[in-house]
Amino acid sequence: MNEAMNNLLTRRSIRKYKAEQITDAELNAVIEAGLYAPSAMGKQTAIIVAVQDADTIAKLQKMNAAVTGRPDGTPFYGAPTVLIVLAENGGSAIQDGSLCMGNLLNAAHALGLGSCWINRAKEVFETEEGKALLKEWGIEGDYIGIGNCILGYPDCDAPTPADRKPNRVYYVK
Repeated sequence: MNEAMNNLLTRRSIRKYKAEQITDAELNAVIEAGLYAPSAMGKQTAIIVAVQDADTIAKLQKMNAAVTGRPDGTPFYGAPTVLIVLAENGGSAIQDGSLCMGNLLNAAHALGLGSCWINRAKEVFETEEGKALLKEWGIEGDYIGIGNCILGYPDCDAPTPADRKPNRVYYVK
């Protein structure tokens, strides 16, 4: 099996991280992979906000946890980096942003990093507080939150993959 296929088949969501920050080279490589994700008509509507500031991550985590109804939750699992994917509202925003997220997750695994897609970016950035953060960061326009890609060095073994459910492929020849 070639390396790309192996990475696709062995990537798992990691939910425990070392405190050590990833390197700039690793961060930039993961981001570049996200920016090269396919997009509808090549419009490249997805954008990435890279957050490594601990106070900002704590604020984002608190906002995310509030959406779940568990305000004391820790949905970012101690990851030292959060990549927020947003996409221009309308058209193929969800598809474009999801493809970007997929590339981020797979690139992280290829580099030996742990990653996990954390939901609720849509709800967080629909709030007034979320909109204020975007403005503070210089992000103008009508964007919707697609997801949060948490990144870091795993502090656990990768979970064992679940058995694949049967009857999920139908061939029409």
